[in-house]
Amino acid sequence: MISSNAEGTNDLDGADAIRPFRLDIPGTDLDDLHARLDLTRWPDELPGVGWSYGVPLDHLRELVRYWRHDYDWRAAEARLNTWPQFTTEIDGATVHFAHIRSPEPDATPLVITHGWPGSIVEFTDMVGPLTDPRAHGGDPEDAFHLVIPSIPGFGLSGPTREPGWEFRRVAAAWAELMERLGYRRYGAQGGDWGAAISRELGRIRPGHVIGVHLNLLPDSAAVAPPTEEELAGLSPKERERTLASWARTEEWVRERQGYGVVQSTRPQTLAYALTDSPVGQLAWIAEKFAEWTDSGDRPEEAVDRDLLLTNVMLYWLTGTAGSSARIYYERAHADGWGAPPDPSTTPTALAVLPEENFIPLRHIADRTNTIVRWTEFDRGGHFAALEEPDLLVGDVRAFFRQLREAVR
Repeated sequence: MISSNAEGTNDLDGADAIRPFRLDIPGTDLDDLHARLDLTRWPDELPGVGWSYGVPLDHLRELVRYWRHDYDWRAAEARLNTWPQFTTEIDGATVHFAHIRSPEPDATPLVITHGWPGSIVEFTDMVGPLTDPRAHGGDPEDAFHLVIPSIPGFGLSGPTREPGWEFRRVAAAWAELMERLGYRRYGAQGGDWGAAISRELGRIRPGHVIGVHLNLLPDSAAVAPPTEEELAGLSPKERERTLASWARTEEWVRERQGYGVVQSTRPQTLAYALTDSPVGQLAWIAEKFAEWTDSGDRPEEAVDRDLLLTNVMLYWLTGTAGSSARIYYERAHADGWGAPPDPSTTPTALAVLPEENFIPLRHIADRTNTIVRWTEFDRGGHFAALEEPDLLVGDVRAFFRQLREAVR
């Protein structure tokens, strides 16, 4: 399915070697996909219910029609292959990553991590401006050498071969990866699971991680009704925000967390359906792009339809619906589940987008994080890198510029 040159790219031997990688999907895999799409068995639907029961039938039919007849995987594959990509073995798992070095020799190394149901495709429109700001109207001092890994179990890093791959183990793997690449001082960025991984990387490697930039901060929203005592100690604006945060959390628990409950408890059972049906895999992911973006009911208004389908293809072609879901199971069954996060001393920035799934609260965030930058935007949602790449690029640049200036 996927080719990997066996010649290493570094001085490490054996399992530690870093090997070049190139996507090369056989035509038979694409023929199989097309046949399955042609033979889709469609369910019925209640009239007039919109998205309240899930993805509407007409919406999905049109998306599948486009996938089958207009979407061009080979163009997407070629675009991904413009990034230098590699694989290496870390802690028993295959780790796939893109490593795009800046033309600026003094660029800051930065590891960027996706979440679920995302992939490295999320960063398509950020790579150029971050690695080569000079060519994109920016300051060359804001350049980054980018390392963009696929989380073990996801897409090109999947499937995992043993239990236990929750976010803390992934963070430890990223620390090893950056060391193998020769980066002693570097930054981290992420959203969704990538936020949990990036925050943990900064927490466990404060001597190496210069700063953590997040577009979601785990454990920073209201998770219980705020008490009168808690509200009394807040400013009027923060009181209002706290009540809004709890209201959104309540709505999430009531209407939106079903996918997470399934993936936290029975990911293997789910895997049979999603691995056998491309339409099932598409619906499982497309629903989240509709619900979690600043788009109303049409995710393609927030995220390019071809990028959405390329993201789905990385799950479908690698058969990693189940192994990517296992990160939910592993976290829910890990030691310390539900406990407050361990404090992090690494300088941390948060980009707050209004349609993120949870509303973060500064007075909660400050308890266990060293927040040095908190930026609230007027648009965007959960998939910030896909929805608002320019906003995210600008905030990443500003944060690491702030850190540089602080030590001058």
